[in-house]
Amino acid sequence: MLILINDIKDQELTAIDLEINGLAVALLIWRAGAHFKIWRNQCPHAGRRLDWAPGKFLFEKGLLVCAAHGAMISLDSGRCVEGPGRGGALTEMSFRIEDQHIYLLLEQLDAD
Repeated sequence: MLILINDIKDQELTAIDLEINGLAVALLIWRAGAHFKIWRNQCPHAGRRLDWAPGKFLFEKGLLVCAAHGAMISLDSGRCVEGPGRGGALTEMSFRIEDQHIYLLLEQLDAD
């Protein structure tokens, strides 16, 4: 599955919902310049989506805040650093970048 790099704004969290082999997959993409992080859009504590409305996120002190129960997650590491679930982490997705596209490595989805 591929995503255009130009569709991902720098220093913004982007939510993408995909269907891959009949499986609904909700992702978060964080871009910091030429560096990207991709995680499942799922709170490590409660298992719910992190956005309060599709693609809309809460932030406090530079941390992503889970809209369901207030866990605070670092976008540098994907780790929950405050609130419920402290010490847990978002599920990071493997990918490669080639020709201005992000390609998800689908083997990881098959293991879930």
